[in-house]
Amino acid sequence: MTARELDAAGITDPYLRAAYARCRELNARHGRTYFLATRLLTPDRRPAVHALYGFARWADDIVDSLDSGTGPGERADALDRLGTALARRLAGGGDGGQPVVAALADTARRYALGHGLFADFLASMRSDLEVTRYAGYEELRAYMHGSAAVIGLQMLPVLGTVTPREEAAPHAAELGVAFQLTNFLRDVGEDLDRGRVYLPEDLLAAHRVHRDLLRHCRDTGRTDRRVVAALREFEALTRRSYRRAEPGIPMLAPVSRPCIRTAFVLYGGILDAVAATGYAVLHRRAAVRRRRRALVAADGLARVTAARMAARCLRGGTSPSASPAAQRSRARPEEAA
Repeated sequence: MTARELDAAGITDPYLRAAYARCRELNARHGRTYFLATRLLTPDRRPAVHALYGFARWADDIVDSLDSGTGPGERADALDRLGTALARRLAGGGDGGQPVVAALADTARRYALGHGLFADFLASMRSDLEVTRYAGYEELRAYMHGSAAVIGLQMLPVLGTVTPREEAAPHAAELGVAFQLTNFLRDVGEDLDRGRVYLPEDLLAAHRVHRDLLRHCRDTGRTDRRVVAALREFEALTRRSYRRAEPGIPMLAPVSRPCIRTAFVLYGGILDAVAATGYAVLHRRAAVRRRRRALVAADGLARVTAARMAARCLRGGTSPSASPAAQRSRARPEEAA
């Protein structure tokens, strides 16, 4: 499937093909929900998405790995080297042998992605090495501009739009924020182990929650009603972000909408899973059940098939002579996998 995607995207250089394949591997291994949604894109768009994810994951691992045995200074140096390698590659130079850098720079060239987006992303990654708390939501939003909103903006040229791009951009950025807020809620315990709390301190204080209480709950496996109330409010805040992002989905190219709709539903399902566990995120990671994931993916596949058939009809290639249900039954699953 990697070769088919690379062929569709017109990526012929052997080194770049290997670099993109490495990014796809990172996506498949670490981004289960993200990778599933990506498979609903047309094959020519997938390598770029893999490159964007692969680079973000690589940088995130430099900052967040709990078992690397490296201190903040060494991680900062590694992040600086990554930024330098990217800047050199974007300028047309070498990449220091890092496949994720080569793939990202090639994607940036193909889709004319603003280099400032990558600088903003790396700035937020650097702040994770120093900042361990956020006084309020506005402070957190400033951080998420680089760590999440820019990801949505990078994705937009790859996905394509049916409206002016600047009209869709705020919704794309907000969707990136919604996904990251979801991760913050799901990963409260893991982030606490890294010494960070992304839940705004003023939100926690409103429920008489402080870091020591979170640490106590994490260490003892107990749940405190004050913590549950704070997490419930953070969930409501996150759902508001999803509502602000959703109007942007119809602004995307029709063949890209099923991918983003699937990601939208599955990430939103993580919030449902968190609530279903009684907000026990300090003790375990909430996940969408496999059956639910399969149903959402099947719906996405049906939407992909319909969108691609409609696109072929507009190009004058085919005519939909059968009902949508019959067309879906004849569609080969590998066309969207």
